[in-house]
Amino acid sequence: MRSCDVLIVGGGPAGSTAAWQLRRAGADVLVLDRERFPRLKLCAGWITPEVVRELAMDIGSYPHRLLTFPRLRVHVGRWHVPVPCVQHSIRRFEFDAWLLERSGAEVVQHNVRHVKADAEGYLIDEAFRCRYLIGAGGTRCPVYRELFRELNPRESALQIVTLEHEIAYDWADADCHLWFFEQGLPGYSWYVPKERGWLNVGVGAIADRLKTRGQDIRAHWGHLVATLERRLAPGAQYDPGGFSYYLRGKVDVLRRDNAFITGDAAGLASRDLGEGIGPAIRSGLRAAAAILHNEPYRLDDVTGSSVASIARSMLGRLAPARVDAGRRARAARAATGGSTHGLRHGDQ
Repeated sequence: MRSCDVLIVGGGPAGSTAAWQLRRAGADVLVLDRERFPRLKLCAGWITPEVVRELAMDIGSYPHRLLTFPRLRVHVGRWHVPVPCVQHSIRRFEFDAWLLERSGAEVVQHNVRHVKADAEGYLIDEAFRCRYLIGAGGTRCPVYRELFRELNPRESALQIVTLEHEIAYDWADADCHLWFFEQGLPGYSWYVPKERGWLNVGVGAIADRLKTRGQDIRAHWGHLVATLERRLAPGAQYDPGGFSYYLRGKVDVLRRDNAFITGDAAGLASRDLGEGIGPAIRSGLRAAAAILHNEPYRLDDVTGSSVASIARSMLGRLAPARVDAGRRARAARAATGGSTHGLRHGDQ
């Protein structure tokens, strides 16, 4: 039987961030995940400047695809508004594996089925034992299921359903586009380009409202594909996949003795844009601090507003110190070998 100080179920951003902090402090950490990394992860892959700062990322040395948007293009009905700001896109296939490797934690591929608390800590599938346990396995996290579900039942009104696909595509428009409430969609659709010829497109909506309105998310997907075909992604071929998660609601119990839930296992995505990566990372940091320094494990302020983050970066873009447009264009050509396909962070 493998024993450790801290066992983390789930190697996504919440789990890998907690592991990173714990390993830096010298803790014996084991991460269990049912998949082998790198693995396919359905996600728009949008990260904020706050995420970059909290992860202490040096974007210039990040070894994988990272595109920085100098603006977002927001579409609401007939209104088409360019929003100057700084936001980033990554491929979760690469980003999650990089975070997990950077953590320095031991990783074992294992599909957790049973979690049992006893006098010595926690027993996982009769094969792993730990003193502290972190649930970071997403919406279907077995730690949530076994230890927290009855304490924190999920609110169906906050369930999000999505359809999306990430494809290799030689896009021409390097801006992120967001369409809100198209054809009565209780949510939004997106076009998120990635560096060096990748593209993520998708539709997300509140499941209960779709059902109440008699709508099918597949019909909204069809509308998005038709929109993209006309201009942004002509000729693209899709095979979309779906998944579900929960927006931030009332979470009464986040810690039970020495067990914690983080990220989507706790249902922390932002209520406005459904952003989950930032809250996941912040919850991972808080869980590690609770274990290492006996700090209270509170997540009241980890979600915040995605729109507020965009507004903060918008103010930064409009500040007098911003780089002039000519320099941006020259930097873009240099960074992409003559192409204008997006900018690295340092070119902004």
